[in-house]
Amino acid sequence: MVITMKAAPRAAQRWIADRPRLTDVALGGGLTLFDVATVLDRTPAPAGWGVALWGAQTVPLLWRRTRPLAVLAAMTCLYVAFQVLSPIQGRIPGPFLLMIGVYAAARYAPVPASLLGTLLCLASTTAADALTGHWDVPRLGSLEPISTTTFVFFFGLAWLLGCGRRRIGADAERLRELNGRLKAERELNARQAVVTERARIARDLHDVVAHHVSAIAVQARAAEDVMTPGSVPAEAVHCAGLIARTADTALIEMRRALGLLSFHERELAPEPSLDHLEPLVDAATAAGCKVTYVSDIPAGTGLPAGLGISAYRIVQEALTNAIKHAGPVGVRVTVGGDDSRLTIEVANDPAPPGHSPVRGTGRGLIGMRERVAAFDGVLEAGPREDGGWRLYAVLLAKAPQPAEAGA
Repeated sequence: MVITMKAAPRAAQRWIADRPRLTDVALGGGLTLFDVATVLDRTPAPAGWGVALWGAQTVPLLWRRTRPLAVLAAMTCLYVAFQVLSPIQGRIPGPFLLMIGVYAAARYAPVPASLLGTLLCLASTTAADALTGHWDVPRLGSLEPISTTTFVFFFGLAWLLGCGRRRIGADAERLRELNGRLKAERELNARQAVVTERARIARDLHDVVAHHVSAIAVQARAAEDVMTPGSVPAEAVHCAGLIARTADTALIEMRRALGLLSFHERELAPEPSLDHLEPLVDAATAAGCKVTYVSDIPAGTGLPAGLGISAYRIVQEALTNAIKHAGPVGVRVTVGGDDSRLTIEVANDPAPPGHSPVRGTGRGLIGMRERVAAFDGVLEAGPREDGGWRLYAVLLAKAPQPAEAGA
């Protein structure tokens, strides 16, 4: 019961937060109706246009989130118009309605623009009060007169509260963005961990089972070869051949099972290659990066499968490092080459201010160097002049031919 009572206000708060337009309509419409009701019973009865002008001062609050500066300007103009025209005898607008406009400007508009709008609002209302005779010299230590000192105090308070709420909202939005990026990275790491574990299981199964099954097939064939139809029953020769063929079938089925464990079955998800870079780009984009992928490989270019796997892993490691060390920045991935060589360039922009990079171990760069060295290539990795990072790798599709004698 206690939990239910505590959850009810939170649920109501979430319901209201999900409907900001309804909140604005309730605020603007409710204040307008209240203001109109407070002047209808006055004696003598005010003119209709005066009641409309009095109630119209809060109507702009309907757009306080989408047009905060325009709302503050409209409320200021309506205040000045009411002061100058004085349509309702003895009725003078106070600073409290304009405080809502000042707060909305500070909450939803940039700080310089909201500060300028607040100062212009203060100057306009003070000038209107001076022209209509409602202005008096402020006295130190007193909130009188209500039209000057009080306006400065309450406008300043509303502006500070709005700026503080704007900063809290910006921090909350940044935390939500970071949480989304962290979730994407966690999912990416989880998928990589699953693939790694399946590959490890596949290697273990291959080492433990394949050797023994192969030995069974070899021994069965050896027994079949030494058996002669006259010395042993024909059934024994048939059984030896059946054992060999069964072992061969077991090896084939085991390889299929290992492929299912390590790569989700080759027909469904083949080994990673240059054709699978788009999912990497999508994963980095989901983590907050703005990735641009350019492929300059001509159509019909034949590259070895092993080179494609190494190129995929190099791009994968480079994008992971960009996410870890630079955060949500722009990244450009360029892959080019022909039948003889492949080039990979991954460059990212500088990390945004305040970003805390994840401390690395250097193993990823070592692994990339080993992959490049396996294809007699070169790898360049280091910071750029603008503070970003650039990785450039060249992999040779064909091993260099040895020099001829006497050359």
